[in-house]
Parts: sequence; structure tokens; C-alpha cells
Amino acid sequence: MDDITLISTGLGLVVGLVLALTGAGGTILAIPLLVFSLGLSVQEAAPVALLAILVASSIGALQGLRKGIVRYKAAMLIALLGVLCAPVGVLLAHWLPSAMLNGIFAGILIAVAFRTWKHAHLIDESNSNAPPPACAINPATSTLFWTAPCTRSLIATGGLAGLLSGLLGVGGGFVVVPSLQRVTNFTQATIVATTLAAVALISISSLAAYSAKSNIEWQIAIPFTISTTLVMLALNSVRDKIPVAFSQKGFALLCFIAAISLAVNAVQV
Repeated sequence: MDDITLISTGLGLVVGLVLALTGAGGTILAIPLLVFSLGLSVQEAAPVALLAILVASSIGALQGLRKGIVRYKAAMLIALLGVLCAPVGVLLAHWLPSAMLNGIFAGILIAVAFRTWKHAHLIDESNSNAPPPACAINPATSTLFWTAPCTRSLIATGGLAGLLSGLLGVGGGFVVVPSLQRVTNFTQATIVATTLAAVALISISSLAAYSAKSNIEWQIAIPFTISTTLVMLALNSVRDKIPVAFSQKGFALLCFIAAISLAVNAVQV
């Protein structure tokens, strides 16, 4: 096993661990790890990360469907807008300079870190005075009330997730998860499963657009994807045993560290 394959496998182990402990959204750290450890540009790392995201999210979505916890209509609406917007993000990714793309990614990571940390504190405080969500499930029928605010929220979520998926080579879970937490009364398990279903479909569009623009580094992509998926599957059961607030604070700190590394890389490019 050569050094590149070994490093790719190790990076996949890290991403798989984060994904298993935090759920959908954890793969946002894949790009910074690939850029910092293997010297890839964001454009080169994006399809590698997207392949791992596609496989991991597809497996997670299938598990959710088997358990009956995926809100598939909501996932399809989010994915539809994401699939339409992802190629636009890919075009922007190949048009923007690498240093600027690194800087944008670093800024988004910092925003994600602050938002995740804030949400962890809200969980700790158990705030029960929040207004009713735009997307609510009828407890009597278990169906979703499709109000206009709910539809608008899901459309906006899908569009932003798709654009960032194409632009940065991420799944978009870090957009979809907090959005669903804010606008729905879904359980956390349903939010994660629904997000994974949407992310799987969005990732197909982003990966196809990147494949049409450039070659995929298969020597990196295959071991990275395999190790990410295996670790995620092996440790999925651990997530329920860890307090959500604790895992989110840890994820926020990792995002902040990754943002610093990308910012340094942006200055050096």
C-alpha cells in the first residue's frame, strides 16, 4: 500500500468517525482534510468527497427507509431544488480562484461552527418556548401539513444545499439538518434520515457535474470512500449513546480548526 492510499484510508477513518458521531453534515470536514493532508485544491478534492458522501448517505437513507423514518416527500422536494442548483455551484467552483474558494469554505465552516455551538446550548437549556414550526406533522395522521411557509422553507433549503454541494463538494447536510431542526417538529432520527435521503440525490448531481469537468483521483477516492463507509456503519449505534449537545460542541470545534487550516492554505496559495 503506497503513501497516498494509506493517507486516504486514514482520512476516511476520521470522516467516518465524525459522520457516525454527528450524523448528516459531518462530511463537511472531508474537503479540509483532503486539502490539508494531500495538498489538493478544493476543485480536486470535491469529487473525492462527493463519492464518499454519495455512498455513505445512500446507505444511511436506505436504513432510514427500512425503519420508516424518512419523510420522503420533504426529501424529494429538497433534493429536486438541490439537483437543479448543484451544477451552478460546480461552474462557480471552476471559475473562482482556488484561494478565494478556500476563503469561502473557511468562512462557511466558521459560520457552521458558531451555529452548531449555539444550537448545542439551546439543547442544554431545553427551551420549550419556541414558536410552532412551519412544517408540522399531524400526530393523529402522521402526515405533514404542507403549508406555504413550509414549502418555501424546504425549497430554499434545497436550493442552498445544492449550490454549496456543487461549489464546495459537500453533501449539504450542514444546511439541511439545522433547517429541518428550525422549521419542523421531526424527531432527530427523522431529520438525519430525511437529510441523508436528500443529500444522496444532490450528491449524484454534483458528482456528475464534476466528472464532466475533470478527472476523479480514483487512487484517493476509492480507499477514502471505503474507509469512511465502513467506519460509519461500524459506529452508527454509538451516536445514540452520546448526548447530542456534547457531539455538536465537538463538531463545532472541529469545524473551527478546519476553517483555520483552510484560511492558512488560502493565504499560501
